[in-house]
Amino acid sequence: MSDLVTGDAVVLGLRPARLPSRALAILLDLAVYVTAYGLIGVGLTFSTASLDSAAQAAIAVASFLLLLVGIPIAVETLSHGRSLGKLACGLRVVRDDGGPIRFRHALVRGALGVVELLLTFGTVAAIASLVSARGRRLGDVFAGTLVVRERVPGARVMPVPAPPPWLAGRFTQLDLSAVPDGLWLAIRQYLTRMNQLDPQVGAAMAARLADDLVARTGAPPPAGVPAAAYLMAVVHERQSRDAARAFHAAAAAAASPVPPVAPVPPVASGFGPVPAAGPAPAPAPTPYAAPAPVAPTAPVEAPRAGGFAPPA
Repeated sequence: MSDLVTGDAVVLGLRPARLPSRALAILLDLAVYVTAYGLIGVGLTFSTASLDSAAQAAIAVASFLLLLVGIPIAVETLSHGRSLGKLACGLRVVRDDGGPIRFRHALVRGALGVVELLLTFGTVAAIASLVSARGRRLGDVFAGTLVVRERVPGARVMPVPAPPPWLAGRFTQLDLSAVPDGLWLAIRQYLTRMNQLDPQVGAAMAARLADDLVARTGAPPPAGVPAAAYLMAVVHERQSRDAARAFHAAAAAAASPVPPVAPVPPVASGFGPVPAAGPAPAPAPTPYAAPAPVAPTAPVEAPRAGGFAPPA
């Protein structure tokens, strides 16, 4: 990953494209441009057959520069660095600061591309890309550009490890309503990456997270239960509650009866006048009930600190 710093002192994590993907994108672009050049060249040959050789040579050179130099520059300028081959390979040309390229960048890249791609059959570009730390060819170096990967595979979400079997169902009465989402996220991130941490550092983090969880739930820490196992069991208890709540909500929505449809009153037939409906009866008044006295609540005790301690 390339650490590019913008003018606002923001580090951009861009993944530079390597030689195989860039070569494939260039081959796709060249295949399209050469095919178009061949078709247009055949048409120009028949249309300029009556001209002299000097005019035919001038038209051939102009068509070559237009299709193999001018068209790639215009495509990269209008598409902000995404030609057909780069779009197929998931690549894009950007500036050194991560911004979109402009006409001058595409012009320098296209002009030097004639030398290092067409005249030398890509040899100079391949050597420059292999030598460069970010895989840039000479056109990128002089234009101040970089070819990056746009389609980056997403990180796989790791599941939370299962708690020990002897902890199953032990925290069914635990109150989890006061635990914030930030703490749940921190616990989940720790549990999915605890095997990648140093044992001492991981044990200290587990003890700190378990103490925070005990302080939020207000329940004393279980005796003889390791901090990591306690976190696994509580997270699985929360997941079980969420799954049960979602299942019961779906079952209740599926089993809810359809309200009966009120019968439609018959409509009088013929051309006689329709009797007017009388006023609707007023609803019976509801007797007022005095509110029940509120019993005084007992003072809430402050949550006790947890008993998990990191190893010495």
